Amino acid sequence: MKNRRDFLRNTLGLGAGLAASPHLFAASQESGAGMDMKHMDHVAERGNSRMVSVETPDVAQLPWRMDGSVKEFHLIAEPVKQEIFPGRTVDLWGYNGSAPGPTIQVNQGDRVRIIVDNHLPEATSMHWHGFEVPSEMDGAPGSSQDPIPPGGRFVYEFTLHQEGTYFYHSHMAMQEMMGMIGTFIMHPKEPYKPRADKDFAIIMQEYAILPNIKVPNSMNMEFNWLTFNGKSGPANTPLIVRHGERVRIRLINLGMDHHPIHLHGHQFVVTGTEGGRQPQSTWGPGNTVLVGVAQSRDVEFVASNPGDWMLHCHLPHHMMNQMSSMVGPMSRRNGMPAGLDMERGMGMLRQGSATSEENGPSLGRGLGVGSTAEQAMSNSPLKTGDPMPHQDMPDMQMGKPDVDKDANSVPGFPQDAFMEGPMMAMDQMVDKPENFGLRPGWSGFMAGMMTFVRVLPPDKYDQIMELRKKQEGNKPMKMDMPGMEHKHE
Repeated sequence: MKNRRDFLRNTLGLGAGLAASPHLFAASQESGAGMDMKHMDHVAERGNSRMVSVETPDVAQLPWRMDGSVKEFHLIAEPVKQEIFPGRTVDLWGYNGSAPGPTIQVNQGDRVRIIVDNHLPEATSMHWHGFEVPSEMDGAPGSSQDPIPPGGRFVYEFTLHQEGTYFYHSHMAMQEMMGMIGTFIMHPKEPYKPRADKDFAIIMQEYAILPNIKVPNSMNMEFNWLTFNGKSGPANTPLIVRHGERVRIRLINLGMDHHPIHLHGHQFVVTGTEGGRQPQSTWGPGNTVLVGVAQSRDVEFVASNPGDWMLHCHLPHHMMNQMSSMVGPMSRRNGMPAGLDMERGMGMLRQGSATSEENGPSLGRGLGVGSTAEQAMSNSPLKTGDPMPHQDMPDMQMGKPDVDKDANSVPGFPQDAFMEGPMMAMDQMVDKPENFGLRPGWSGFMAGMMTFVRVLPPDKYDQIMELRKKQEGNKPMKMDMPGMEHKHE
């Protein structure tokens, strides 16, 4: 018990007061008060309580307006084009121009109205995942409401008495796999104890998108693009914290896979689920949390260890982008086969068993239906002594891989030699203030569901915040929500 108490005291600062964070959430109980969508870090108080605004890197916050005592939001279900990775723009379905959709933040006790317009070519619905609301507001098509037809509108309105990390999503199964989900934060009436200085949310999604195709196969069971907040590493934005700050990270998963999320360099405790805050008696130290399908998990820790720490799903295939078979001599054979005969092209075996040496390599390699035969890869890195240019992304660094001269003789080679490392680096292509100061070539080892938690000393933290402020100052504020009022304090 003593060790557990020491851990909670040292990791979460229980019993130790910290200065109030400058990044605070607007409690806005007064009629006519609006959320400051340009500066989501302004100070607001509810009595003596202060709350931290949740940051969702790479995902916008949803504006709202007050209609009397009701907080009103507007969501538009629509097709979107989204760059999930440099040079990889895909056709998804989402809300208000992005997938995942914009983040909604409210306070416990708020009366909320959410107008949902359907700009999709088919019917949709909107489910409020985990909300305790009247049945007719649940959004389950057929049982609680008729689906929203193309061009239609449904107005949801309810009072929220819960607190915690929730989310909204289409309740049409394949639409979920096209990207239709968003974060919904219910801030408590009184701040959680211990209070966080930084609060982040990350949504995990996965897509099956064949090369040269822009539309996900929503019925597929294998996935080759894995995203945090709509971006695959290294395109996603790191979480920036000051050394010594107390940090909360809210992890949300809606897909076909469970995700074991691991944080380097720190121990954390799980303080919340999709059911809200969990009793302190359930907290215990860890560094990996399994976030199941349709679940959320809140983890908290004190950023006591300076450095650039990876935060990632620990399933190996979820730390890659656009996976393909690169193992064995076929990846280095000159020429390309002319194709398969009809029977083998349809997955019909002509000899041997499905797991025999001549057939086994083709199983499970494709993202479509039927069997896919292993084929030689063109312009293999092992056939060139110089860094290769990349046709679609000429700014990629494409350095020469570091391999042994006898590598070809080792069974199983290559594994990661051409999936990670110098040849995959693209530091300049993903340049942004939050990446300032990372080691050269860092991007060559970040892919899929991977990002950084950067624990920085005050001077470096302030430098990045200043760079971010300058970048934001050069961007026009988007006012594209029909009928929305944007009020600022």
